[in-house]
Amino acid sequence: MRTKLTLMITALFLIVGINSFAQDLTKYSITVEQFHKLMKTDSTLVILDVRTPQELKGRYGHIPGVINIPVQVLSQRLKELNKYKNRTMAVICRSGHRSSIASRILLANGFKKIKNVLGGMIAYTKKYGVQKK
Repeated sequence: MRTKLTLMITALFLIVGINSFAQDLTKYSITVEQFHKLMKTDSTLVILDVRTPQELKGRYGHIPGVINIPVQVLSQRLKELNKYKNRTMAVICRSGHRSSIASRILLANGFKKIKNVLGGMIAYTKKYGVQKK
């Protein structure tokens, strides 16, 4: 119960804090088509999926090789991503909402090469199909 409350408070803090962070994501956003091309042309691309682990097994599947850190705990786990700070990082979720929040968190913490995938896995699987674990 205490862990659930902590997660809820953290999520609320993130939403309030991120909404006040005036970062225009337009220049950091890409379409699923651009993302798909980037996956084929950039062998150093890091893909961060900010959905829950259960969602990776669900309806929209997952992209092989992703790093999975749910947006709710991203701030606490940023150190895990520091080694990728100078690499291009595509951030994806189910629909694009949580990935935009995660992208703002990353940008606020010094990550410069962020690519927020517009439409998320819904758009990706509609265009390229579903892969499941």
